Amino acid sequence: MAIIRKKRFHAGVESSSMSDIMFFLLLFFLIISTLANPNVITVPLPDAKDSGKTTTQHLTLTVTSEKKYYLDKEEVTPENLEVRLLQEVKLRKDETVVIRPAYDLDVQELIDLLQLGLKHQLKFVIATKAG
Repeated sequence: MAIIRKKRFHAGVESSSMSDIMFFLLLFFLIISTLANPNVITVPLPDAKDSGKTTTQHLTLTVTSEKKYYLDKEEVTPENLEVRLLQEVKLRKDETVVIRPAYDLDVQELIDLLQLGLKHQLKFVIATKAG
């Protein structure tokens, strides 16, 4: 006499929740990547063969192609730049300023900024991207 089974067991993995998990992971990494350096104004940086990295968070001076100035994320007028820069340096007690110029910025504009640093004995570092 043979026994007939009515229900057969099928081994399988339900993958319907996998898409939800992947969506939440993607969201998590997108949010974390924007928080990695929140003081950055997006400008196309000039290329350099070797770019060193700093481990400290210094004051950042960003200059866009349209000659807009930003101290960290705060926009500063060109007339008020020197005063605000000195205020921030004294407030932070850090004389190092990272200049982030757009790659197509006039050389004269960069020279003017460097002379401003020499005038007040600030240490300027120019940010580049590895190219």
